[in-house]
Parts: sequence; structure tokens; C-alpha cells
Amino acid sequence: MRGLLQSGGMAASLRAGFGARRAPAAPGLGLGLLLALSAAGAAGAPACDKPVYLTFDTGSQSQAELIADTLRRHHVKATFFLANEKTVRGDHSLDAAWAPFWRALAADGHAFGSHTYDHVYWQKDMAGGGMRVKPQFGAAAGQSQAWDARRYCDEIRRVDRRFQELAGRPLDPVWRAPGGKVSPNTLAAAKACGYAHVGWAQAGFSGDELSSAAWPNALLLEKSLRELRGGDIFMAHMGIWSRRDPWAPANLEPLIAGLKQRGFCFATLREHPDYQIQIKR
Repeated sequence: MRGLLQSGGMAASLRAGFGARRAPAAPGLGLGLLLALSAAGAAGAPACDKPVYLTFDTGSQSQAELIADTLRRHHVKATFFLANEKTVRGDHSLDAAWAPFWRALAADGHAFGSHTYDHVYWQKDMAGGGMRVKPQFGAAAGQSQAWDARRYCDEIRRVDRRFQELAGRPLDPVWRAPGGKVSPNTLAAAKACGYAHVGWAQAGFSGDELSSAAWPNALLLEKSLRELRGGDIFMAHMGIWSRRDPWAPANLEPLIAGLKQRGFCFATLREHPDYQIQIKR
């Protein structure tokens, strides 16, 4: 898999890459024409050999409906990684109020994985296969805890069980660690209960977690269109609390249109060569 990252440090990587950035290239086609070409080619387009795998992690959910509508309008399938995170509605993303949203996404043909139920950050591995972790949400939010492999596996599976209650179907057997931070023990624990970890390509980091003053949307879009390659996994969130100018409203539609104009297509991780065999079992 090209450039797949299985750990944190992405913000530092981007800062290094942007440090020597060049001025954004002037696009050869205007956004209106790109969108028209994208819409015109959406129906009945032949399979291509340059897939990009869009993935979205839950977050504040401030852009959830916009993301779903944009993907639907452009006939693009993506993969969503779910945790029970606090949302801008004042609830949590796996509360019953979100069931219609998740059911609609499932009906649209998207894929789904676990992001750990309480958005649990790995801190360090321990002897015997255990690990020290810190949940961001739930009853133990903010507390550093020692878990064994079975407890970590159950945390991944909690999302699967809840998603079946909300959407009427199980997750696909993939997961993504919060922050992308994994270790030998967390990977082994997840693999033992049937889940493969999914990171992202270095070029596939949207930058939506970074300061919009330092990393404006136009710069992030230009970088993605310039650097993404066929087979890359792209990662963004369904809303970030700290970013003043949210990424998705400005960038998702022109990213899709621009990549299509360059001959790329989109697929879920069910079609990814590293995951499709496990998912289809």
C-alpha cells in the first residue's frame, strides 16, 4: 500500500511538507466546469485504475449532512470510521437520534469501520499484551487506564454492536485508531478479534485538524490535488471543533471534481486490495 501511515505525527509531517511549498498552481479548468464534468461523468462511468479511497472519521459532526449530500450528488462511495463522539447538536454520534443518518449512508452503499467507541487514545504498550490508554469520551473520559487485549477488542466491537442497532447492519471488519496511533499490542488485539487497521497515505491527510489561519483551505486543496496518487487512502473528519474555517464546505466538492477531471475514481475499502478479501469473508 502506497504511503500508508499507521501512527501519529501527521501534523508535523505536513508542516515539513508545507515548509517548502510552492504557490498554488492556477487550475486549468474553473470550478464550475470541473463540477459539470464530474456530474456528467458520474452515471455509467467505467471502472478506472486510479482509485482514491475517501475515508471520514466522526468528530463534531458539524459537516455530516453536507458530506453525505455531496457524496450522494456525485455518486461517490466512501468509508466511515465511527466513534461515539460529542456533536454540535449536544448529543453523541451514536445516539439514537443519529440512526436515520447512519441508515441513509448505509443505504447509499458506503462502508463502515470502528474508531473505538469512546475514541480511545493509545499511550503505551505493557507486558503481556496489554496497553495503557486514555478514552476521550464516556465514563472514563480523560483517565489513563490499563487494558488487556480482550478489553481493547471489546472497545472496537462496541461500535459494531451499536451500529447494528442503529443501521441494521454490521460494520465492515476494519478499524482506525484515534490519531492513527497504533502499537504492536493494539494491532494484535484487534487482529485477534477480526479487525484490520486502516491508516492513510501521507498525501491523503486532509489537514482539517490544523489551524485554518496557518493552513487555509485553498492550500490544503491544492496540495491534495497535486500529491494524491492512485491507491491512496484519504482521511478527513465529519467536523473538527477547533478549525475556524471548516474543511468540507470549501474543499470536498472541488476535491472530488478535480480528481475526477484528472482521471481518478473513488471506491470504499471493500474494493481496496489490502482489505477486500477480509471484508468479503
